[in-house]
Amino acid sequence: MTAYFIAQIEVDDPEGYQDYLAGFMPIFERHGGQLLATSGKPIEVIEGTWDLSRVVLMAFPDLASAHAWKDDPDYVALAKIRQRTARTNMILVEGI
Repeated sequence: MTAYFIAQIEVDDPEGYQDYLAGFMPIFERHGGQLLATSGKPIEVIEGTWDLSRVVLMAFPDLASAHAWKDDPDYVALAKIRQRTARTNMILVEGI
């Protein structure tokens, strides 16, 4: 069953965040990840609140692949750059 990561991101250090982006795709693709949507432009909140200005929607073949990406030592090291340069809320949900 497909698994989806949904992330809200507010980049506080755009220059530093570029280092995160530069290393992201090879690790992401290694685990079968697929980017479905990203937003660098303002988003439209339809209902409720949405705390951060950017959205990223990612898909993985299954939950095991999603966890393997998140727990990959290369990604764990890379994520430290993201955590230092941006604020992020992230959820993982299994598809129907």
